[in-house]
Amino acid sequence: MKQILQHLGSGETMLVDVPCPGRRAGYALSETTRSLVSLGTEKMLIDFGKGNLLAKARSQPDKVKQVLQKIKTDGLLTTIDAVRAKLDAPIPLGYCNVGQVLEADASSGFPTGTRIISNGPHAEVVAVPENLTARIPENVTDEQAAFTVVGAIGLQGIRLLQPTLGERIVVSGLGLIGLLSVQILRAHGCQVMGIDFDARKLKLARQFGAETVDLSAGIDPVAATQEWTHGVGVDGVLITASAKGDELIHQVANMCRKRGRIVLVGVVGLNLQRADFYEKELSFQVSCSYGPGRYDDNFEKRGLDYPIGYVRWTEQRNFQAILQLLADGKLNVQPLITHRFRFDDALQAYATVSDPKALGLLLDYGEAEGSGSEKLGQSIPTTANGPLAIPAVGDQVRVAFIGAGGFTTRTLLPSLPSDSVELRTIVSNQGVSAAHAAKKFGFRSVASDPATVLADEEVDALFITTPHHMHASMVCQGLAANKHVFVEKPLALDEDELRRVQLAAEEHPSCMLMVGFNRRFSPHMQAMQQWLNATPTTKAIVITVNAGAIPADHWTQDPAVGGGRILGEACHFVDLARYLAGAPIESTAGFAVGGNGGRLGDCASIHLGFSDGSIATIHYLSNGSKEFPKERVEVFAGSRVVVCDNFRKTREIGGRGRKLSTRGQNKGHREELAEFVRALRSGDASPIPLAELLEVTQATIEANEQICSQISPGVG
Repeated sequence: MKQILQHLGSGETMLVDVPCPGRRAGYALSETTRSLVSLGTEKMLIDFGKGNLLAKARSQPDKVKQVLQKIKTDGLLTTIDAVRAKLDAPIPLGYCNVGQVLEADASSGFPTGTRIISNGPHAEVVAVPENLTARIPENVTDEQAAFTVVGAIGLQGIRLLQPTLGERIVVSGLGLIGLLSVQILRAHGCQVMGIDFDARKLKLARQFGAETVDLSAGIDPVAATQEWTHGVGVDGVLITASAKGDELIHQVANMCRKRGRIVLVGVVGLNLQRADFYEKELSFQVSCSYGPGRYDDNFEKRGLDYPIGYVRWTEQRNFQAILQLLADGKLNVQPLITHRFRFDDALQAYATVSDPKALGLLLDYGEAEGSGSEKLGQSIPTTANGPLAIPAVGDQVRVAFIGAGGFTTRTLLPSLPSDSVELRTIVSNQGVSAAHAAKKFGFRSVASDPATVLADEEVDALFITTPHHMHASMVCQGLAANKHVFVEKPLALDEDELRRVQLAAEEHPSCMLMVGFNRRFSPHMQAMQQWLNATPTTKAIVITVNAGAIPADHWTQDPAVGGGRILGEACHFVDLARYLAGAPIESTAGFAVGGNGGRLGDCASIHLGFSDGSIATIHYLSNGSKEFPKERVEVFAGSRVVVCDNFRKTREIGGRGRKLSTRGQNKGHREELAEFVRALRSGDASPIPLAELLEVTQATIEANEQICSQISPGVG
């Protein structure tokens, strides 16, 4: 299928072939018939992409501070690689989609063929959470329905404004959202004044029943509103404009009566002047997108609705309200349509976004080529001549990737030994990231269904880089398909998963299982172990991880998806301690930091005891300063201390005083993958024995259970 993507680095807008997205529980798969280009949001992304690095930095000063801090802790080269990777990833454009249901859960009430709107992107097929969809009434056309999502943005701002019958409300900025808001406010029984520079938009606002102020004519909007309200001031202002300076917010404050309300839907400078708000006791609020539920994964991704008795208007119910206004004839969108393009000509549409006459740009997808079911799960060739049957050649290892996220494209794929690996297929649920990775790294095909590569007899090894909760099941499926498996950590999230993995590995002893515990392969750790092994003795290992805080709603913090940061990341350091000790783990204890600092379970210590008498303490902390090194490893043994700071500098204190420095961070990814591929080519044992993988994972699970029980007793 085809989809529109935007390259943030170059600014190029692309219409590309990608695999159809896969559908998961709680999502609907829809074949698009129409979509609406959002001039404001999409033009902003395009302009950002076209800017040079300096312009990008100026537009996001907060990101510049993060980059500078990362240079201090991780080094210049590592930071440059990270920034380039961010800018290299294409993003889908669009969020106003109309289509027909191809597949949905039986409980959704969406039979095949149901017309729905969603916030899906510009693509021939979209997979969208059911809570971000709404059924289209029979008397609403697809073209009309395409305005639902932008209408809901305006409606949510109006709900926060709380207008009442007869109030006088200003709408500042008459783009699509502004003109739709004018009509919604009129439907509320409000008197409306629209303000803009564009005479054509002002004419439309008057057509919808608003008074207007033409800023291009030099009219003072504050004086105009004072005259309109007989000196009282307006009851409220809805800002749907975009402005870089702070003058607009000062201006609308002066328009308001005492205790007037201001709601910001657009983007303006917010250097508020206290006197403007203090003297009139004005209220000011920023509206968040389509309404309650936005950016809440429980609502959007897991389908957990807010009870209507407590949250009357969620984002989905706002969609439904806009569709009802369209069905009742209270919203007229036909005058807002200025351009129509066939989807195949979408790039022409984006060439017009800077046209001052452009307002509503509709993309028409026409009749689908073949039924939607025929499109699902296809493997789309990325070569010009179609799919190629590639036989095994010499000692080339033929690999497939399930997962195409940032870690895959930034770290794993660039680190693979290109001379001995053949990239066959890359899979991602939505397909966009896979298509980009396929083009960049030279995969032969892309797909959205993992079954494609599991069934491919010409795939030797699978790389699994999906979200954590899928790791164990995908490992078992990969081994059952007689594939060698490299899975990113963690191997499993609980003991039941771990037992299933162990059983699958034992049932397929000819298949290699490897976990991405890369740090033990770092030149720094290899040197550290070599120096220590010169005089064998028990060791005291201290690993300090200054992990930094991440939000509570980040997917890695979700026990059901990411497993939490101890399972998802601290396992790296349990493995590193196991490697440095060189002896089996015999005891495990986990201790959580108490109070608010430890509420998420990502601020803890793990104590390990080894069979030879060595000990290790892993401090995994999220409450430190970013100015402190992110990772420090210290080993006390034989009258010496060996210290590694951030995998950049390692030194021996005592003994021979040896040192090792690398130009940038070297956490061992390249060396790890080279060992994995070498072992596959030669038939050697796995670089990390299966027993150690199981032992490290078991110890991490035990530590996590103890830490969780200290935060929430009885919860593991």
